[in-house]
Amino acid sequence: MAIHQDAAAGDPSTGLKDNVVRALSTAGIAIAQLASGLNTAFLAVLVLLWLAVTAVTSLVGVGLLMVPAVLRALHSLAGQERERLGRRGPAVVAPEPPPTQLRAALVDPVTRRELRWLVRHATLGFLLGLLGVVLPISAVRDSAFPLYWKLMPTDTTASSVGIGHAHSWPDALAVALLGVGWIAIILGLAPGMARLQAGPGRRLLAAGPDTDLSLRVAELTATRAAALDAHATELRRIERSLHDGTQNRIVSVTVLLGAARRMVARDPAGADELLERAQSAAEQALSELRTVSRSILPPVLDDRGLAGALSGLAAECAVPCRVDVDVPERCAASVEATAYFVVAEALTNIAKHSAAGQAAVTVRARGGRLHLCVEDDGRGGADEDGGSGLTGIRHRIAAHDGALSLSSPPGGPTTLKVDLPCGS
Repeated sequence: MAIHQDAAAGDPSTGLKDNVVRALSTAGIAIAQLASGLNTAFLAVLVLLWLAVTAVTSLVGVGLLMVPAVLRALHSLAGQERERLGRRGPAVVAPEPPPTQLRAALVDPVTRRELRWLVRHATLGFLLGLLGVVLPISAVRDSAFPLYWKLMPTDTTASSVGIGHAHSWPDALAVALLGVGWIAIILGLAPGMARLQAGPGRRLLAAGPDTDLSLRVAELTATRAAALDAHATELRRIERSLHDGTQNRIVSVTVLLGAARRMVARDPAGADELLERAQSAAEQALSELRTVSRSILPPVLDDRGLAGALSGLAAECAVPCRVDVDVPERCAASVEATAYFVVAEALTNIAKHSAAGQAAVTVRARGGRLHLCVEDDGRGGADEDGGSGLTGIRHRIAAHDGALSLSSPPGGPTTLKVDLPCGS
């Protein structure tokens, strides 16, 4: 078997096949990126035209009323582009929300960078996105031309570029060669075109050096304090569990074994009863010790992964719960443990307080982030300060520099959203 594997590893055809598959996969991803960029580029064209109209009409005073609206549209579109780039690569860190008033926007560096991105994305980005859509269509149309050229009307343009006519098989094959050329262009240039389209967004829409670093320092200080507080709280919980449960059981086992040893000679039946009680207490202590160890880092995460662990939580929940997990790769163990405990606490709160008929857990890994959402159709009104465990959840998330949002209006529904970095 080893000899067969070595021979296969040295087979040039196998390496060539792998390279072709890799090139096709890379080109396909690049085309998808260009096509998705075309959507925001089209919106960028509209916003740029709106901005131009606003600038012209502002000369007579009318356009000044539209300035806040067009600035909000600009900031919203920039946010969409950050989300798009984050789904297809490293996350683009958003700066602080920029202003929407004209005077403040004129001196705001974030707004100026967004305007520079808008111009580039509405021109070069739109052209690259259009090519990303047209090239695959042309490649398919021309390379498959010999299959249908006889069905086309006479003197119809043969190629996708609008030139030439096919009157014979050599003409049809020439068009097919053009299609092969389009495929070669896609394989060679599409990845670079995708990077060129995304480059301005990654450079200009991310939080730049002019962002107030003191805010970030204060945020990191707060998250570090929350991490230390969560750690101390967890240690106290483990200590209470061991002291009040396992330790008392072990003391009971020791006392029972001592009493049984003294009774063996004079009362064997009584000693046997004490030994049975000691065995029962030891089994309970072992069970409690396992429970404590699972609360530190559940073994089910290692055995079944995050999807299997969350499915187990949903199966044990008193409220019918649907689980949808799309995490192609494993996250850091601490992140998976945090996601597990967040869902466990959320489902416990739903079962105890929400009077819900059903719940849903959705987990997605996109752009290096783990997005988790827990929803229920209960009565709502969840309060983070009401002793429902949400404070502990927030501290766990803050320890990873993540984010939590809660929507729970009276009457429901309740939606808990968590955002965590996958690799921390």
